[in-house]
This record gives sequence, C-alpha cells and structure tokens, in this order.
Amino acid sequence: MDTPVTRRDFLKLAGAFPLSFAAPRFLNQLDLQGTPRNIIVVVFDAFSGRNIPIYGYHRETTPNLTRLAGRAVVYHNHYAGGNFTAPGTASLLTGTLPWKHRAFHHGGRVDKAFLKRSLFAAFENFYRLAYSHNPMANGIIGQFKDSIDDFVPRSRLFLKDDSIIPTTLFENDDDIATVSWLRAMKGRDEGFSYSLFLSPMLYALESLQDRKIAALQEQFPLGLPRVFTDSYYMLEDAVDWFGTRVNGLPNPFVCYLHFMPPHAPYKTHREFFRRFRQDGWIPASKPLDLFYQNDNEERVRERRADYDEFVLYADREFGRLFDQLEGAGILDNTWVVLTSDHGEMFERGIIGHKTPVLYEPVVHIPLMIFEPGRTQRLDIHTPTSAVDVLPTLLHVTGQKAIDWTEGTVMPPYADTYPEDRSIYVLEARQNRKYAPLSVAVAALIKGPYKLMRFFGYNELQGEERVELYDLDNDPEELHNLLSTKKDTASTLLNELKAKLAEVDQPYL
Repeated sequence: MDTPVTRRDFLKLAGAFPLSFAAPRFLNQLDLQGTPRNIIVVVFDAFSGRNIPIYGYHRETTPNLTRLAGRAVVYHNHYAGGNFTAPGTASLLTGTLPWKHRAFHHGGRVDKAFLKRSLFAAFENFYRLAYSHNPMANGIIGQFKDSIDDFVPRSRLFLKDDSIIPTTLFENDDDIATVSWLRAMKGRDEGFSYSLFLSPMLYALESLQDRKIAALQEQFPLGLPRVFTDSYYMLEDAVDWFGTRVNGLPNPFVCYLHFMPPHAPYKTHREFFRRFRQDGWIPASKPLDLFYQNDNEERVRERRADYDEFVLYADREFGRLFDQLEGAGILDNTWVVLTSDHGEMFERGIIGHKTPVLYEPVVHIPLMIFEPGRTQRLDIHTPTSAVDVLPTLLHVTGQKAIDWTEGTVMPPYADTYPEDRSIYVLEARQNRKYAPLSVAVAALIKGPYKLMRFFGYNELQGEERVELYDLDNDPEELHNLLSTKKDTASTLLNELKAKLAEVDQPYL
C-alpha cells in the first residue's frame, strides 16, 4: 500500500537532504500550497526599549537599528509578558500571558496544555528551526521540540561549555547526563575522575578550547561573553552560522533565534569598550525602590554604561545579520521580527531584572517588523503586547487563526484595533504554580496610563501597593498619580482586580 508524502514530510526530508541548498528553489517551483512567506524572529535577551534612541534614549546605542528603522514598522509602546526570561519567552511563543501558560518561575515551564500550542505548532506546514543561547529560554523551547524540525543544541554555538558533549550525546537527559559526564571525565577539585581513560581525552579537548579562547580574549577587554562560568560564546559565530544555514532551509520556514546579548554579564567588544563611561550624561535620579539591591548610585550608573556598550555589540551583529540576509536575497520573501523577552533596569537601586517590579525599563521592549518590500518607516504608538506577535504573524502569512491566544493582530495589519485596549504584564515568581495569584505584581497599561498593583510580598507587611503613572507626560515614572487621579486609579484598579479574579478561577 502506497503512503502519500505530505508537505510536512517533504519539508523534513528536504531539510535533511545533503544538497538542501537547492530545496528552497525546488519547493517554490512545486508550489504545493501557494507561496506563504518565511519568518525569522530574532530575540535579544534583556533588551530594554528604554535604552534605544528610536524610543527616546539619550545615548546612541543602536546605530544599525536607527539605520534600518527607515524600512520597518516600529512599535513604540510594546510590552513583554513578564519581567524575566521564562514568562517573557513563554508569552512570546504561546501568545498567552503568564497567568495562563504558568511559566512564571525561575526555570519555569509552560503548562502541559501548551505543548501543542506554540509558534512552532501554529506554523505546522512550515519548516521550523529554533536556537537559544539562554538555558532558561532553551528549556521553554525544548517543551515544543515535537513541533520543531531543527532544534539546534545550545552548545552548538559556544566556544567552550562543560555540557557540550553530554548534551549532544544524551539530548533527552541532558541534566543528569552532564552531572554523570563531569564525574566520569573531570577531576574537578577532588583531583581524580571516575574514568582513567576518558578523562585525559577531555583535558586535551579543553586545552584546545582554552587556546582558542585565549586567542580571542584581546577582542573583549572584560572577558569573552558567557552564560555560566565557562560557557563562552561570540555573537559573531551565531550570526555567521545562521547566515549560512538559512540558505539551505526549505521554504516556507519559521526560524526563532534567541541570542544572549545584551543580557548580563555585560562583556562588550573592544570596539565599544568605555564608549559611554565618560560621556557626561547622567540619567534622571529616582528614589530607591522597596526592592532595591544597591544603594550606590554611581555603581548603578556604571553598570548601565556597561550594558549600553553591550547593546552596541548586539546592534552591530543584528545589522550584520540583516545585511547578510538581504545580500542573499532572503528578505525578498521573508518577514523579520526583532524583539526581546524582557528589559533591564538601572535605576531605583535596581540592577538587572530579578526584583518584583514592572517599571518601564524592564517591561517596555523593542518591536520592529521588517516586511518584504517595505521601503518606508511606519511608527505605531498604540500599546501592544508580546502575545500579539503570534496572531499577527499568522495573519500576515495567510495562515489559519488560533483559538488559544490572548493576543490580537496588531496595526497596521489589523482591520480594527481598539485604541483603549488593556495590556497586562505579570510578575509572580514567588507564587505557587497552580494556585491563585497571592504574591505578585500586575500591571495594566491602558491609553496613556499605567497602573501597577503589588501584593503578598513580605516587604509590604500585609499592605497592598498601588502606583499610577501617565506615561505620555511622565515616561520616567517619577510622579505617582494615585492621590491626584483618584477616579482614573479606581477605574483601572477595579479592572485589574476583576481580571486577576477571572484568571484565578481555575485554581480556586
């Protein structure tokens, strides 16, 4: 009995075929299901919209984005689903907010109901490739691996990483495999290993890696970019790898690329080292937050400068990637989305994104969409959310709409889009996964206003904390309007509480 070959099966075979460089042209000639356009989603981790000049930042951190914005749809008020990698990535990939996908803990995972509800599952007739430097994002992506044709191992683009060999050999058990491998192969502090034969082989491999790293060290004055102690990488390698790999992908394809910069540690290239340390600019002074980490304002400013210099590095490499794709003709038939999973803070005594706050620097993220053939810039100021990206991409490529998303098609692609739409962001990493929200910060952005409600934290001593800002007139969030805009505050707070009560219902 003959078994028909579906388009899905054909795409998988084409992706594995040694001469796959010919597959895109061949598939276009076949025209099996029309010619839907390709998609490339590029995520730079911890990339704050508040540190980008096209959104009003004072430092020129992104000359390439400024250059390329002239041919993009630029979203000026775009918000992450959460304030760190797990909820931010899961919201982008599932089109739902943290209270629905439940990946709101450090190292969290989406609820099993979403294993077949993701960007990758939604584009089932596309060839799907995914990669991430970030282990937390990689864990989320890995939950969807059954819907991914090429889930590239994280270690593939690292210069040195203890997990490279075990995670490659034992990809389904990478956690325990890494521990077992290190015990067998590495002496570590004990001075001995469990294997007399294999351990010297690993030392020889490490020696080669170390020599390569030493040769590259002079390019990075603060040390090579890394994820863990010795998980080193260069963004240049990832850009060059993908610039080559994309030419061999079957059309249509969806690629999700989650790169580590400008996430901490902020170790920029020598081209940008010390660019902003002595520029004389001093950001607005703000009071220490209840959840502050460092009360040394000068130290916070120094870390901001380090971050901004790392943003320059990410911007340079995105510009290089974009130019490579254009030179290869990929952009003629490909939508490119640039965004982030969350932002980063350097104010109020807070450095990074590990505190329970939802101020603009940590949740206002960039979004730029480059559509095939666009030659003019279009600026969208209506608030939008990370959960809108998935339904928008389905819409612009003519795919079937999904029924699980909390997002909507964004302008200019939507037929209608409410100007007063409510945008939500949630931080709940101290809350139990399958329980009503009792320890959380929730934000509601509606029109020019942003309301934040903090509740359940020990630092609040049983009290609720509410803040209201007019972002049009006070983008730095310096003036809490809770006492002067009582009617607005009451209306928004009641709406937020009603929403929280609604999403809590399944867990009561």
